[in-house]
Amino acid sequence: MTHKTRGIVLKTTKYGETSLVVTIFTELFGIQTYMVNGVRSASKRGMKGNIYQPATLLDLVVYHGAQKNIQRIKESTYAYMYKHVAGDVVKNCIALYMVELLNKCLRQPEQNSDLYYFMEDVMLQLDVADATVAANFPLYFALHLVQFFGFKINQEPELSIRFLDLQDGCFTEDRPHHNYFVEGNLAIAVSDILKTLHPDDLVHTKLNRQMRRALLHHLHDFYALHFSDFGKMKTLSVLHEIL
Repeated sequence: MTHKTRGIVLKTTKYGETSLVVTIFTELFGIQTYMVNGVRSASKRGMKGNIYQPATLLDLVVYHGAQKNIQRIKESTYAYMYKHVAGDVVKNCIALYMVELLNKCLRQPEQNSDLYYFMEDVMLQLDVADATVAANFPLYFALHLVQFFGFKINQEPELSIRFLDLQDGCFTEDRPHHNYFVEGNLAIAVSDILKTLHPDDLVHTKLNRQMRRALLHHLHDFYALHFSDFGKMKTLSVLHEIL
C-alpha cells in the first residue's frame, strides 16, 4: 500500500554502486529510512540522486510497512525549490546544522506532525531570511526545537536574569553549583531569543561573532546533557567559522 507524505531529507549514504540509503523525517511516519535503487547510475546521475541532498523538502509516494526497518519510495519530487539555501554557503551550512541536530534528537519512528510543520516552516523562513536574521537562525532553531522533546527552558517573568542553568533548564539569579551554565549578556540573549516567536524578529537580536560561537557551544552542551548518546555535531565547527 502506498501513502502520500511530505518529508525533509536528513541524511544520505551511498549504498552499492548505484543506490542510496536515505533518512527522511516525514509528515506521516516520523523519521524513516528508505532504500532508493538506481539513482546513482550514469544515466540518472544529476537527475534523481541530487533530490536526496540533506535539507531538501520533498513530496513523496512511499511504501510503508510498520514492521520494516527500511522502506521504499515509489515517487519523489521537490515540494519546494530553494532560492538560496542550496547555493548560499552560509544558509546551506545552517540548514545542514539544523537537519543534523534534528536527526540526533529523533529516536523513535513515530508521527510528530507539529514538529514536522515547525521544521518545514523554519526551512522556508531560512531560505528567504536576510543576512542578519540568518546569522541568528541556528540559535533560534536550537532553542525552539528542544520544546518538542520536553526540555523547554523555563522563564520566570519577574526574575532578574543572571544565569541560565543548562542542567536544570531554567534561569536563575544564583550561580549554579556546576559548570554547565550561561551568564550575563549571553543568558539575556538566550532569554530574548526564546521570546522571539517569528524568525523575522531575529533582526533585533544584536550578537557578535564571539557571542554566537559561545552560545552555540553552550547549546551543544545543553543538548548533550538532555539527550543520551548525543555525541559531537559534525556541522558545528563549520558553523563556528561562517558565523
